[in-house]
Amino acid sequence: MLPEPDTNPHPRKIIHIDMDAFYASVEQRDDPALRGRPVAVGGSRERGVVAAASYEARVFGVRSAMPSVTARRRCPDLVFVKPRFEVYRAISEEIRAIFAEHTAIIEPVALDEAYLDVTENLQGLPSATAVARAIRAAILERTGLVASAGVSYNKFLAKVASDHRKPDALFVITPAMGPSFVETLSIGRFHGVGPVTEARMRALGIETGRDLRERPLEELTAHFGSAAAYYHAVARGIDERPVRAHRVRKSIGAETTFGDDTADRTVLAERLAPIIDRVWQASVAKGVRGRTVTLKLKLSDFTLMTRARSGPAPVGDRSGLERAALALLDEAMPLRRSARLIGLSLSGLGEADAAGPVQLGLEI
Repeated sequence: MLPEPDTNPHPRKIIHIDMDAFYASVEQRDDPALRGRPVAVGGSRERGVVAAASYEARVFGVRSAMPSVTARRRCPDLVFVKPRFEVYRAISEEIRAIFAEHTAIIEPVALDEAYLDVTENLQGLPSATAVARAIRAAILERTGLVASAGVSYNKFLAKVASDHRKPDALFVITPAMGPSFVETLSIGRFHGVGPVTEARMRALGIETGRDLRERPLEELTAHFGSAAAYYHAVARGIDERPVRAHRVRKSIGAETTFGDDTADRTVLAERLAPIIDRVWQASVAKGVRGRTVTLKLKLSDFTLMTRARSGPAPVGDRSGLERAALALLDEAMPLRRSARLIGLSLSGLGEADAAGPVQLGLEI
């Protein structure tokens, strides 16, 4: 028996906007020669990874996070384009300005997607569907790019709706539809159920939303711990999470995969330098500073090494970040194997005006 639909006479109105193949679509927009062709944004070298794929590439099974060599094998005609993150960020800001014309309650998830609470909308449009339609039209007119939108009474279903008929889609899941719609979903389409959890659920015989709904909370807790309450609720079309207008960023980081492995400290320091620049520039651009610096090394056997240091106050300048990063690198040396990747992150973030130039402490 289905649970009762939401009887709240004033349910929230949530929109999830997801740009269609964002990075690849920007490249196709800016270079007409790429239009209609399978495009991958990312590195084409042996150690490269696909950051985004056009829909023409996805037909061949090319996906983001896929090794470039695998993508090339699946699609020999694949065109690789170097990412231009400064361009993507600028367009993302333009799109968020469109959102802000309709609501102040905006929760960015990434450069290419966001949740909007339009329970009260600034334009006085008659419905959330009308707001989503207006936003999609404005994005297309001002940027030349296509966005898909999902409209529902909670974040989980808005996310499901935006993905339901992509690309170039607008789909609505009403409170009356919610519970029955969820029961037909494959468990792999549940936002928050990653590949590992999906495999565990399928091993338990949980294939669909209906299967998940039939499992008692106690059983789900035994298998999935604190996440069980979320799975138990969304299987019933329930998600009480609010759209958070001011999400607190937990960390800023960057990394690079090498074309050739190395265990040489001098070479590693050279490869770390542009990573330090990227992390510091992101820190400045976002107006935040961090107290904890973490160095990540992935070795040739794919094992991960991390070293971290926290100080009593945020790192105040780029030279301070560099000193901390190199000290962590020295601490990791000598490596037992060559490294194939190096990364750096700042966490323990706070507003920039609270920070001054500080020598990072030695607390681990």
